[in-house]
Amino acid sequence: MLMKIIITFILLIASSGAWAARIGDVTRLSNQRTNVITGLGLIYGLKGSGDGGDFMPAIRRLAGMLNKFDAGSTSVMELKNAKNVAIVTLTATIPANGARDGDKLDVYVTSIGAASTLKGGRLFVTPMIYKGKQTEILTGFANGAVLLEDPTTPVVGIVKGGCVVEGDFPNGALDSGMFRLIIDEPSASWTMSSNIAKIINDSEDGQTWAWAMNEKEVAVRIPPSEQKSPDGFISRIQRLPVPLVNSEARVQINERTGTVIVTGDVEISPVVISHKGLTISTITPAPVASARTPVLQERSVIALDTVNSGGAKLQDLINALDQLKVPVQDRIDIIKELHKTGKLHAKLITE
Repeated sequence: MLMKIIITFILLIASSGAWAARIGDVTRLSNQRTNVITGLGLIYGLKGSGDGGDFMPAIRRLAGMLNKFDAGSTSVMELKNAKNVAIVTLTATIPANGARDGDKLDVYVTSIGAASTLKGGRLFVTPMIYKGKQTEILTGFANGAVLLEDPTTPVVGIVKGGCVVEGDFPNGALDSGMFRLIIDEPSASWTMSSNIAKIINDSEDGQTWAWAMNEKEVAVRIPPSEQKSPDGFISRIQRLPVPLVNSEARVQINERTGTVIVTGDVEISPVVISHKGLTISTITPAPVASARTPVLQERSVIALDTVNSGGAKLQDLINALDQLKVPVQDRIDIIKELHKTGKLHAKLITE
């Protein structure tokens, strides 16, 4: 079966002021971020596919669990034949906008013992902990049926909505009447951070409430009159339009999917390209209904300097390769060689 890979080239060249985004579209609040909570739990109900009695960490945890609910005492030796439990690590992600009491989060489960599969198992009630820089916070409890997302990795699963958040876990709290705007990576630059700071100050009667800290951060001071209820000020700032400056010249390649994305004004120095049997064919005169004997011209190299000014755009190369129907991997190889020789004037990012 032949797979047709479509390679997508996106050339974004925007003049200043031609297009505008809102500040909130290209930034986030500094403490508005995802957080991971973790736990160590026990899966039970497995049909002989668990860790087994020889794996002591699971058996000791099972004994401890039973002793919490039994007035007597269950020993590890009494559980030596248990094969229906497995010890697992648990992770869940609190979204960037935080979580509130009663919210439910998906829990990802991974076996760390000798279990062969978690199919049919159920997670016993387990505390989930957020580990901060200097503290640990009980954030919720997880339990529920384990689902296998990929049958080829049966020791990894998910409990949909398995963690119930206990208490509020807010993100985006303010610090001493200030907040910081973090510029999204693709837009981060000194030009962008300086522009955002200027736009904020101009919108507030020219007073200095914001300043660029670096190419990714803009610090914003909340006016004293709005510090008790800063939501209106923050919303107003996030809705301010910011002109999109010309994007950084960048070529991003995903070799697995055969995708190439070109941003900014990517240029190529004058260059001649010849690549394993590459041929350019032209017909003179252009074929028309009455043309019976067209002349076929073939070339095995590409010369790129279309405007005779000492340089060409990467788009010129793209157009030529499109006409030649050059395979995806060959296009990627050509772009890589151009970058390696210093002829491609852009950052090259490969995945």
